[in-house]
Amino acid sequence: MPPVGAWPTLTLADVLEARRAIAPYLLRTPLHGYPGLTGLVGAEILVKHENHLPTGAFKVRGGINLVSHLDRGERARGLVTASTGNHGQSIGYAGRLFGTHVVVCVPVGANPAKLRSMRALGADVVEHGRDFDEAREHCEALAAEHGYRYVHSGNEPLLIAGVGTHTLEALEQEPRLDAIVVPIGGGSGAAGACIVAKAVAPGCEVIGVQAELAPAAFRSWQARSVVRDRMATAAEGLATRVGFELPQSILWEHLDDFVLVGEDELRDATRLMIEHTRNLVESAGAAPLAAALRLRERLAGRRVALVCTGGNVTLDQLRDVLDGDVVPHSSITALA
Repeated sequence: MPPVGAWPTLTLADVLEARRAIAPYLLRTPLHGYPGLTGLVGAEILVKHENHLPTGAFKVRGGINLVSHLDRGERARGLVTASTGNHGQSIGYAGRLFGTHVVVCVPVGANPAKLRSMRALGADVVEHGRDFDEAREHCEALAAEHGYRYVHSGNEPLLIAGVGTHTLEALEQEPRLDAIVVPIGGGSGAAGACIVAKAVAPGCEVIGVQAELAPAAFRSWQARSVVRDRMATAAEGLATRVGFELPQSILWEHLDDFVLVGEDELRDATRLMIEHTRNLVESAGAAPLAAALRLRERLAGRRVALVCTGGNVTLDQLRDVLDGDVVPHSSITALA
């Protein structure tokens, strides 16, 4: 990977070009307000519904943008990538659109709903390793062995520009946003949000959220250096053991704040998101609500967008969330 500082500088122009590239294939996702969530947080809450995209997650924006820009030689070689599910679906979806063979390496025991989706899209799914990072290392070995075009899930400028279109849409739909809260695993979504928000609405804060049990991106952001850490969260969309260089370089410069939330907070937020939005939401997609509840005093009275990055929850995960102890609305302040 290039050293920090060697990456191309991403700008709003890159995101605008990405919007042009993905427009023939994806509809804009809605930005809806929910009085119930507004009451819980004490701020005007709007949800950016990336769970409405064809793969059920925001990553498809980046996948289509990247594959649409590959030359014939790269497409002919085929693509290989590593994923816990949503990124793999995005590359599989784009590969099907553009007639490109896709191999996705996933950790053993990955979300079965996401595995079925990737296979249905025509991707070859290779299960390897105990977590995302072991799957990623196997993916890199396959790329070297077979000559595939390796698609890193974070260190790809075209992916970041593509996923940044969700924030572009949100600010076009509601230009008066005071803050946008974005979940962070590898950090591509938050990096894209930073690029757009700082160019279009400099007064709008971008706040990242990650799981306490997988804090590598958070620790990297704090240290201003890529670090490794534990990975024990059940929220696969937040589950990485190491920070990624390109997203981190953008977050170091532009991210306004970064918070960690616990597993119970993620479960409670998932339940509350499902209850109040009547949408399926996976844990990573509910993480912004968990963060907003933690930041209630700071966000009070402001207009806040929560990026619901995905809704690819399995039936077992859904049962686990719904069978848990319900948090009474009157005591929700205990989460703050």
